[in-house]
Order: sequence, then C-alpha cells, then structure tokens
Amino acid sequence: FKVSLSSKLATLSLLLHLPVLSEALHEPGYCAFYEECGLNPSVGGTLIPPIVPCLNYSQARPILGDHYKKLQQVCPMLAQGEGNTFACCSIKQLNSLETSLTLSKAVLIRCPSCADNFAHLHCITTCSPNQSQIVKVTKVMNVTQLVGNPKEAVVGYQAFLTTNFADASFQSCKNVRIPATGGFAIATMCGRYGAKLCTPQRWFDFQGDSSNGLAPLDIDFQLMKEGDTTGVPEGVIPYNGRALGCNETTPSGGEACSCQDCQESCPSVPPPEPPTPPFTLLGIDGYLLISIILLCLLAIHPSEVTCADKNSLAAQAFLSSLFRAWGTVMATYPLMVLLLSAVIVAVFAAGLKSIELTTDPVELWSAPNSRARQEKEFHDTHFDPFFRTNQLILTAPGREGYIYDSLLFGPQNFSGLVSKDLIIELLELQTRIQFWSEDLNRTASLKDVCFAPLNPSNPSLTDCAVNSLPQYFQNSLDNINAKVNMTELGVTKEVDWRDHLIYCLNSPLSFKDITDLGMSCMADYGAPVFSFLAVGGYSNDDFTNAEAFIMTFSLNNYARSNPKFNVAMQWESEFLKIVQDYQKNPAANFTFAYMAERSLEDEINRTTAEDIPIFMISYAVIFVYIAVALGEYSSCKRILVDSKFLVGLGGILVVGCSVLSSMGFYSWIGIPSSLVILQVVPFLVLAVGADNIFIFVLEYQRDVRRPGEKREEQIGRVLGNVAPSMLLCSLSESVCFFLGALSTMPAVKSFALYAALAVLMDFVLQMTAFVALMSLDARRQDSNRCELLCCVKVGKERSNKPNEGFLLPFMRKFYAPVLLHRFTRVIVMLVFIIMLCGSLYLMFNVTVGLDQELAMPKGSYMLDYFQYLYKYFEVGAPVYFVTKKGFNFTSVEGMNAVCSSVGCDQFSLAQKIQYATNYPERSYLGIPANSWVDDFIDWLNPGSKCCRLYTLENDTFFTEALPTVEQFNRFLPDFLGNRPDLQCSKGGLGAYDKAVVRDEGGEIIASRFMAYHTPLTNSQEFTAALLMARELADNITKGMRKIPGTSPDFEVFPYTVTNVFYEQYLTIVPEGLFSISLCLLPTFVVCCLLLGLDLRSGLLNLLTIIMIVVDTVGVMTLWGIDYNAVALINLVTAVGISVEFVSHMTRSFALSIKPTHVERAKEATANMGSAVFAGVAMTNLPGILVLAFAKAQLIQIFFFRLNLVITLLGMAHGLIFLPVLLSYFGPGVNKAVLLQEQLKANSKANDELRMRNHVKQVYDNLSYEENEVKGDPPSPSDASRSSEFTEKQWEDKIDHF
Repeated sequence: FKVSLSSKLATLSLLLHLPVLSEALHEPGYCAFYEECGLNPSVGGTLIPPIVPCLNYSQARPILGDHYKKLQQVCPMLAQGEGNTFACCSIKQLNSLETSLTLSKAVLIRCPSCADNFAHLHCITTCSPNQSQIVKVTKVMNVTQLVGNPKEAVVGYQAFLTTNFADASFQSCKNVRIPATGGFAIATMCGRYGAKLCTPQRWFDFQGDSSNGLAPLDIDFQLMKEGDTTGVPEGVIPYNGRALGCNETTPSGGEACSCQDCQESCPSVPPPEPPTPPFTLLGIDGYLLISIILLCLLAIHPSEVTCADKNSLAAQAFLSSLFRAWGTVMATYPLMVLLLSAVIVAVFAAGLKSIELTTDPVELWSAPNSRARQEKEFHDTHFDPFFRTNQLILTAPGREGYIYDSLLFGPQNFSGLVSKDLIIELLELQTRIQFWSEDLNRTASLKDVCFAPLNPSNPSLTDCAVNSLPQYFQNSLDNINAKVNMTELGVTKEVDWRDHLIYCLNSPLSFKDITDLGMSCMADYGAPVFSFLAVGGYSNDDFTNAEAFIMTFSLNNYARSNPKFNVAMQWESEFLKIVQDYQKNPAANFTFAYMAERSLEDEINRTTAEDIPIFMISYAVIFVYIAVALGEYSSCKRILVDSKFLVGLGGILVVGCSVLSSMGFYSWIGIPSSLVILQVVPFLVLAVGADNIFIFVLEYQRDVRRPGEKREEQIGRVLGNVAPSMLLCSLSESVCFFLGALSTMPAVKSFALYAALAVLMDFVLQMTAFVALMSLDARRQDSNRCELLCCVKVGKERSNKPNEGFLLPFMRKFYAPVLLHRFTRVIVMLVFIIMLCGSLYLMFNVTVGLDQELAMPKGSYMLDYFQYLYKYFEVGAPVYFVTKKGFNFTSVEGMNAVCSSVGCDQFSLAQKIQYATNYPERSYLGIPANSWVDDFIDWLNPGSKCCRLYTLENDTFFTEALPTVEQFNRFLPDFLGNRPDLQCSKGGLGAYDKAVVRDEGGEIIASRFMAYHTPLTNSQEFTAALLMARELADNITKGMRKIPGTSPDFEVFPYTVTNVFYEQYLTIVPEGLFSISLCLLPTFVVCCLLLGLDLRSGLLNLLTIIMIVVDTVGVMTLWGIDYNAVALINLVTAVGISVEFVSHMTRSFALSIKPTHVERAKEATANMGSAVFAGVAMTNLPGILVLAFAKAQLIQIFFFRLNLVITLLGMAHGLIFLPVLLSYFGPGVNKAVLLQEQLKANSKANDELRMRNHVKQVYDNLSYEENEVKGDPPSPSDASRSSEFTEKQWEDKIDHF
C-alpha cells in the first residue's frame, strides 16, 4: 500500500509540474530554480559531486549577512551592497559554485580578467536576480532529498547570451598559458577541438556538457547576436553584460593579464631584423664578381717576375756532407742499426698496453674548455643529465583508412594505422622487455632503470615515463576494449575507444573524457602525453589521421661508474634485440624504425670493425705496388735478384713502426687516441714515407758506383744527395702538425700530435733502419743472390750502367717537352688560374656541418630512424634556459623579471622566450618555456586552493599578488614536492622538482626553464638554432643583470643535448683557417732555410700548396662534401701531402744549373717528377680506390672522395702547374752551385792536362838523345798563377751570366 501510494504521489507531482515547466514565465526579478536538490541521477563518474538545483519559479531572495559575504566573495559582480542585493542562489549553491570555479581558476588565475569573466558567466546563470529572463529549463527529474522528500531537480536548461558577451569572454581567455606545458589553458576546456579549433560556441558547449566530469548538469548555451530574437522564448532577454578585456584590471583590483596570456597587453615589439642578405656587388654574387676580377688580373699579367737572387750553398753543402757521412756509417753496420732501431721502436710501442681509445663523440669533437662543454657540465652537475631516450616510430603502410561517424564528434578521418588491433599490438610490444641482470643479481625490467618523474625513489612499472598512444588508456587492455551506449540529443549510439582517443588527442590534460566511458586521458604514471609525443605524420591537428605511432621509453642517465648504468645498457640491448626480432616476424603488422641511446656509438663501433678488412686490403694493395714498382727489370734472368720485395716490405714496416712508436709514446704520457687517428695517420705517413723511399731507391738505381768507391760509400753519397730534400718535406710536415696541435678541437689536436711524431719517427727510421736495409739488399744484389731464396745465385752479372726504368725516359723525352712547350705553358697557366678563381667562389659556398646520419653505415637501422624522425615528428628537441647563481628570485623585482603572469615585467625571461616563439622561422623555437615561478605564484594564490597549509593558517594568509621573501622560501619546497592532481594541477612534482636547485642556505643556485625547438633536420638548422638560442639567452642575461642585487657575473645560457656536437660549426671556419695557416707557415720557413734563404722558392712552394687546398675546398662544394672537423683533418693532411708533391720539385729546380728556366723545369720534372709520381701519387691512389668499397659513409665521403680529390689535385699541381710556374717565375740559377760545378770541372781539366804533360815528358825522355836540348818545364809558381787566372776567368764569366 505504501509503495502504491508513493508511486501515485510521484506521478501526481510530475503531472502538476508539467504545466509549470511549459508555462513558466520569464520575468525580471524571478528565479527559474533555487536551492540544492541533491545529486544528478543521470550523471555518474564525475570529478566533483554533480549537485543540481531544485526547480523553483519564484522571486529572487534578498541576500544578507554571511550569505552576502559569500556572494561578494564568489560573485562580486552581483553584489550591490548589503540590503540592496537580490539573487537566485542559496549559500549552499554558492559553496558548490565556488568549488567548481576553483578547479577552473587553477589554470585561469594567471589572467585575472579571464578568471573574472569565467566566474561572471556561471554566476549569472546560477545566481542572477533576473535568472528566469536568462535561462529556460528544459529537463527535470525527481530527486530524493536527504530528508526523504522527492523534489523536481533541474538537470538541463538553456542559457541565452549575446555574442558580444560570449566573444569578449572567450577572447580574454583563449591565450592563457599553462606554464608547465607551454600550451594553452583553453585546450583543456574545449573538448576535442583543442586550442587551435576552439571557438566561443565550442568553449561554452564544453562547459555545459555534463559528461566532461565537471558540469553537474547539461547547459545548452544559445549565443545570440544583439537584436536577433529568432528562437528566443517570449520574455527571455539574452544576457549582454560587459566582459572584461584581458588587458583590463578587474573591479576587485586584479591587474591586467600579462603579454604571454594576452596579446593586447603586449608592448610594441619591433620584428627581428631580417637575415643578413647574401654578399652582392652590382646586383650579382659578390664572391663570383671578385673571382672574375681576380681571374682577369691574373690572366692579363703573366709577365715574368724578376727579383734579386740571394743564394747560399752553405746549407746544401753542410746537409749533404752530414747525410753522406751518416749514410756511410748506417750502411757499414746494418745489423747493429736494425737491432737498435727495433729496440727503440719496441720501447716506444710498449706504451700501447695502456692506450686509451676515445669513442665518445663529446670527447672527440668538443673541447673540454669550450662553452658548450662547460654548460653541459654545469647542467649535468646541478640537474640530472638528460634522460636516455629509446624510441620506436611505427607505421602501417598499405592499410586503408576509414571515416568513423562519432556520436559526439561527428565524422572523423581515421588512418589505417589508428586501429584497435594495432593499438593492442603496440601495447603488447611495450610490455615485453625483461632480462636477467648480473649487476642486480635478479631479473631486471624497465622499472629498475626508468625515468619516473612522479615517484623517483621507488618506482613501479606504472611510474615509468613511457610516452605512447596506449597511455591514453592507461596501458589497460580493458580500457581499450571498453564500450558503452550513450544518448546525445535524442540519438543513442555506442561509444568506444575511438571516441575516447579523439577526445584525448585534443585534450591530453583531461582527467575525464566527455563520453559515458568516463576514462582519464592522463598516462598511468600521472602525467599527460601530448599528441606530438604519441602520433606523427598528421596535418592541421587531424591527429586520428596520423601516419605514425611514436613510443618513447625514458631511462635515467646514470654515471658510467654507477652499476645501474650497466643495467640500463643491458635494457637497451634487450630492447634492440626484441625490436629486431619483432621486425623479422612475418606476422608483424608494423613497418617501423627504432633507436636506443646506445645506438649511435654501437653502430659507429660496428662499422669500424666491419671496415677493418677494407683498410687491410688497401694497405696490401699499396704494399704490392711498392714492392713491384721499386724493382729493376733489365733482364728476365735477374728478375728475382733485382726485385725489391723485401725493400718494399721494409718500407711498409718503417711506416708501421713509426705509427706504433707515435701511438705508444702518447699512450705513455696519457694522450688518448681515436678511430680517426687509426684510419688517417697511417695513410698520411705512408704517403710521406713511400715518397721518400722511392726518391732514395730510384736515385740509387740511377747512380753508378765510382771507381774505387765502396758500396757503403755509394749509399752514403746517394743519401747525401737526396736526404736534404727528404728532410725538407718531413721537417715541414712535422712542424706543420705540431703547430696544428694548437687547435682547440680534441680530435684535431690529438690527430696533429700523433701525425707530427709519426712523420718525424718515419724520417728517423728511414735515415737509420731503411738505409741499413738498403745496404743489406745492395750486398745481396751485388752477390747476385735471389731475394726470397738468398742461397740461390744467378749467373748473369749486374750491369754497371744506371737503370733509369721506364718512367724517367718517358718524362724526359715526351712529358716534360710537351708540358713546357710555349703554347702548353700558357694554356696550363690559364686553366689553373681559372680553377683557382672558381674554387675561391665555391669555397664561400661550401656547406658547413656534418649530418648525423653520415656517421652511420649504409644499411644501418639508424638511417631508417633518422628518415622517420624527420618525416613524422612535429616538434624538435627540448631546450633549457638555465640560470646560474647570483639572481634573487625571492624579491618582487626578481620574480617579475622571470615570470609571465599578471604584473610581471613585459620583457621578463619567460616573456622574451614567448616573443621568440612568434618568429619560429628565425628563432627555431616552437613552444614557449614553462616557468616554475609562474606556477609557484599560482599555486600560492588562495583562489587556486592548491596550498592547503597556506589557506588554513590565517596568520600566513596574504592578499598580495606575490609572496614575501619569507613566504617564498617557506613554501617553495612544498610546491616542488606537491604531486599535481585534479584539485591542483599546479603542483611542481615531476615538472619542476628537478628544475630548481638550492644550496644549504636556501639560495637558488641554478634553475631551468624548458622550451621546445621547431623540428630540426640537418646540422645547419641545429647550428642556427644554437646560435639564436645563445643570442636570446644573452639578451635575457643583460635584462636580468639590471635587477637590483643581481651579481655582475650572473648568466643565463641555453642547453640542449646536441649543443656539444654542433657548437664546433660556429667556430670551425676560423678554427680551420687558423689550423691550416699554422701548417702553411713552416712549409714556407723550412723551405726558405733549407734552400739557403731562397724566398722566391719558398713563396712559390707556399702558393702552390695554398692553391691545392683552395681547389680541394672548391671540389668539396661540387661533390657534396661538407666542411666539418673530419674534413678539416683531411685538409690539414692535404697540406702535408702537398708538401710531398711540391717541395721535392721546387728544390730540384732551385739546384739545377741548366742555363734557362724552361730547361731547368724540364730537368726537375723528369728527374724528380718521376719519383714523386711513382712515390706519392701511385702509392696513394690504389689504396684510396679500395676505400670506395667501405660500408661507412664517413669513410666513403671523407676518406675515399676527399683523399682522392687531394691526391689528384696534388698530382696535377705538383706535376703540371708547378713546373710551368717555375719556368715563368722560378728563381735564377744558384750561382754557388754553378760555381762549384765549374770549379770541379776546371780542376778536373787541369788534372788531366798535367797528367798528359807528365806522360809526354816521360815519352820525350825515352825518345831523344841525351845531348838534345830540352825545354824547361813550367815552374810550380807559373802553374799556380795559371790556375788562379783560370779560376778568376770562370768567376767573371759566372758573374756575367
């Protein structure tokens, strides 16, 4: 009976209410609802209790006492003075409204006018005394109150607003930022549309949607243009109150919003200056015009240059006699010399037991005292090192997309990738990685090494920062499979994972979606996953049409001494293994690219190991060539006797021993080596060493032993002839490299040191061990013994004629005459001048940098990763703006100079970064910096309800905009330890707890503000981004130093993990000019000194080497070889190899006594050119060509291509251009050498004359009678006078010549 009666009463109540709902009046001074009725039965799973009002058409109530105070606190715009204020809300409703507004104010309080407008809107619809004229109730339900009496509760109504009020409210809020993320607050309040697509109507619709977890009932906001009454019920007047502009102060005293949150508040900031235009003259490329003018000047004036020749024979005579004596001694005691040489090499090489091989790219290419290294050290010391990144980028090409008709969001494009089965497959892949760890002595998983920002002390697997699309479902298979029927606007439809995903991709900061699924968008570790970290390859924020999933595992970057570092390395190895096995699985649905933090170093080391056989083959080819080319092949019967296999092997061993000695010595003294040294130095020393070997051996073969001369004396004499030239080149190169060690770049510095000592040791061993080896080989050859079978003799004797081989006669008879023909010389000069001018132009257009994919071998999985990275990522690397000690953050001036919220300096740190993001194409900044100062200030604000302790202790309650020094220091640790949640999203744990470093006294000694770069795809963009970030940081530093109390040495600097690699490109051009200039200087000085202060020869030598270097850089531009540290090492090497091509020829020309320049050039070309061609060019080329088959792109580009260019250009300049240049501008005949030769010839003629006279006298004495009168022989004094007279005549003739 009671149930029946209750049912009847409820039905009667509903019937009585229906006329009221349909016939309700809209009159001024009347309410449509009043007081709280209870919880909305149609809404569940909300973030706050969905308390709804009771339907109550009645007059507005007067507001008095505590009720008025609460109204004045929550809705001050409705307060008209106590006794004169009426409203349609009870004090309970005001308390509920305050709770609801607090959640929104937590993100909007940065802009007081926005927060005021937001409160204004809900105060009008909830409490306005003319409520019935603004709202129309559309849906009611029976709600049982606590006392048991059922009442009609309003669960839906329409609210009528003018577009003027709605648009102004929206405009005041649309640019309000969330400092922790750099995004817009409106993005969390506009549902699926996000900040970019949000409009006033969409913003209001989201606020009135009860499924958003915050709204207790459904509100249908009707935005009407002023004067438009279409569809407006009779008596309803759309609310047209005045919304504050974001640049206005609030009636309660709130300041205008800051520039970062309100464009209207921004000062007039001039746009950045346009980039420096390219250098032009008369409207064309300036470098091209200068090159053309230089070409004309050089081509028009080819006239011979003459200057006074000041020559000296002293240096040549001294060096020749010294090396002659030295060579004789070495050849006399060959076994002892070889033994002593082996002992010395062994002592040096013993240092290899403690060799250090540097593979860390930071240690190789960034100087320890460079700015980037110091900044990295500061950052890693005060903050944790940047976490280790392990990443997959997955695609599913070939799968067709589709259109999903969503109940809430309408038709949505879904790519074939964004499908349920692939999301589940991605989730399964994510949870696979476990392994046994020896360091932990147990099974290890991700939780042992992961970066867990919200629970770093004792993380579980769900605390690990894994950013991926399944995180929108909290990595839960149940959440992915969840679905529910939902009714919207009378339409019932199933909603599932797709609706949740659409919402979360557009509102990643939401704790609850707007579907009936009611799931959170936050990751299981408690932080948001921004869309650009979960998907890629989309356009116009069409996230569900993305072409790629992105999965990122972040690991702690432990120190190498920490046992967990090995665990992290093991985890990464297991990660790579599992991913590679998965990739090989034919059932896998993904095509993907991947990388681990260790991948770069692993791949470089793997490539080096794989290319070692290529280098071995290269050296083998060079050895075979040397062994064959050094042999004498005058007779088939003596081929085994006259071959020089062992001499060639000895020459290679000398090069190897010099390299080992150099490496061992520097290992003794603690200077580390590198893979670059292992690859380049042997080639360099081989080029130098082979050239000297060929010059020495060929000179010996072309020489004839003089009568009565011993074999050892002949070797000494030959060495005396060629050793000064060998010394000239070796000393020039060694001094060159020692000076190159002044470079600040570690790789260049260590290379220069190793190369300098190796070249020096190579010369020393050639003067000792190789001379001894030559003596032994000459002894064997004189005994007609076979080379490899020393016990076997051949019957055919060795010819005593000089063996010129094939190359010397060819160059003497054909090459030199053709090259130095008068027409050929003009053509050669013109061609090489054109080459020089063209290369000068190209040199100014060479690309500076080294793209990281070039460090990978062909076929490496990292190449696929880089390709996917550049194609699919929508944001670049994070960049931190780091502050050092010396700035007072606790003062009002200090906070204002940093923050970007209300009352902050318009040119504060955060504001300047914000201005820079307005010009991303210039600043390379895409997302503004987060600011712990702003969020700390908002966290302290009583309106945000974040600082519970602060608001409860009345004695510390404050009304000022900024905290005092004492309040700042007291509550900062609480803020940094507060975990963000729905009630307070401003908590600093995770976002800022490691961004602020304080000393024991509480002073902030370091802090950082994180922004994001735009996507950077090549080294030029990385370098430009670094430069612009430094310019911005310098500007910020200057501004903050003006704040009272700031230390003069206070500094702000930008830090990105890539800075240490790309900083070198800011200075590599002047660094390269400095290094190459230091190398060129000794080539000039040593050449002048060893040629007897022959300035002209030194200058011509220097000019030719400079031309080789310039032409090399020009060809680099044409062949796509970038200029970087590796190229610089090769250019320094080019100077050394060029010395070999040039200096021998210059010295040979300077010492020639032929009467004309052309004849002297022919002689030098034939005699020395043939040795240089055989020793340098033909030694390098075969080995270089083998390197074309290397897998490493670095080796192919910088060792094959660049070394090939250097060798070919060196050969062209040394054997073609230099002889022609010397024929025009070479020094005159060395008079001292000519005089010496003539005196020798005269002395020899006198000796022969005296011999003939003596023979004649004896004959006469035997032929005539004893009594025959004989003529008196000439007296000694007369002979002496005759000799003196003859010598004087020769001197006069020489002077006249």
